[in-house]
Amino acid sequence: MEQIAVTTSIAPAPLIETPKVTARDVGVFYGAKQALFDVNLDIPRNSVTALIGPSGCGKSTFLRCLNRMNDTIPICRVTGEIELDGQDIHDRDLDVVELRARVGMVFQKPNPFPKSIFDNIAYGPRIHGLVRDRTHLEEIVTTSLEKAGLWREVKDRIHEPGTGLSGGQQQRLCIARAIATTPDVILMDEPCSALDPIATAKVEELIDELRQNYTIVIVTHSMQQARRVSQKTAFFHIGHLVETGDTEQIFDDPRDKRTQDYINGRFG
Repeated sequence: MEQIAVTTSIAPAPLIETPKVTARDVGVFYGAKQALFDVNLDIPRNSVTALIGPSGCGKSTFLRCLNRMNDTIPICRVTGEIELDGQDIHDRDLDVVELRARVGMVFQKPNPFPKSIFDNIAYGPRIHGLVRDRTHLEEIVTTSLEKAGLWREVKDRIHEPGTGLSGGQQQRLCIARAIATTPDVILMDEPCSALDPIATAKVEELIDELRQNYTIVIVTHSMQQARRVSQKTAFFHIGHLVETGDTEQIFDDPRDKRTQDYINGRFG
């Protein structure tokens, strides 16, 4: 009797994309006081990760760990490991200035330099040696402003002071300034807290566009904003990372009662 060979095809295993940033057992101390306890978090590429939690819970402290801004505080000490694309950001051979070019930061209040709009954007590329010539610099400035959705609004006053812009425009200028050094990651610490609803909507639209090319981590007190702009959410409480997951899951089906209570406004 003739036997028929049966072949089976095995579907290839799905590709698991490595995180852009990994944090393992991260702790932060201000002198003897511990502010952050054993934080473990993976931050995915080309997405927005929102850090939420009540005031003083450690979310901004953790954010500042990602580009070593806490190094500027003499009494601050950071423990644990943080890697960017697999490289330890505390490696002695890593230039911290270069790290901060790769991990840009946008602060709570718009803080344009007391310079022209052009020079605000040109500052970073100049100090990091990213400019070939004047034409190249002009291209960087134009492209950064275009990516920040600001070019059309300021192209006719590019050499006027950046401080003359509205609050929302100033914040988008600061985002353009961060983009100008071609970062991998953009950190945003309450970027809309000082803005009106119309300016906030523009910045949120911009964040959604930027995640196509950048990894974004945003600290926000606004539950609605976290839900609108992020794909992943991490909830901090009293220095601990309580829960992390897809934003939809965190808001609709949180696993920890503290997360549920915070989202429902029972504290915070």
